[in-house]
Amino acid sequence: MKTKTLSTLQKELGIKNVFALPKIEKVVINAGLGRTVKDEKFLELVLRDLALISGQKPKTTLAKKSIANFKTRQGMVIGAMVTLRGQRMRDFINRLINSALPRTRDFRGISDGSLDTGGNLTIGIKEHIVFPEIRGEEMKNIFGFEITIVVKAKNKEEALALYKSLGFPMKLKDKI
Repeated sequence: MKTKTLSTLQKELGIKNVFALPKIEKVVINAGLGRTVKDEKFLELVLRDLALISGQKPKTTLAKKSIANFKTRQGMVIGAMVTLRGQRMRDFINRLINSALPRTRDFRGISDGSLDTGGNLTIGIKEHIVFPEIRGEEMKNIFGFEITIVVKAKNKEEALALYKSLGFPMKLKDKI
């Protein structure tokens, strides 16, 4: 499968050297924990479910400064993140494409507006129960998170070609 993807990508982009092709470097999963100010058990739930989804223990992120309007203090836990590389990253992307995105409510494809100028793709997941590792029947607290796929590509068009060759369900713009 990998050689088939590489050869189609080479033909599409017109690049002869395999090492000059765009590639995925890492996947970062980030969840904000705004509700932990009121509910400490929510933090444990998010950390447990992120570990199930990603396959590795998440790192908690701390507030850098106090903000009174958000009721946060310096050093308080405000988020959780996981950085995936290598085989875990490939397994996660496979589960994302084949099982999680099709289970997302009202999903019509990923728009190319989700790509930044470097070609990095950011996808927001509103309900974490779309992943098959999480049992939706026993969930009381549903949280959302974002997935950022960091790519090494020369421009946005190369990254878009990479995503299409990997099987990401990209939404095509309607030309009127």
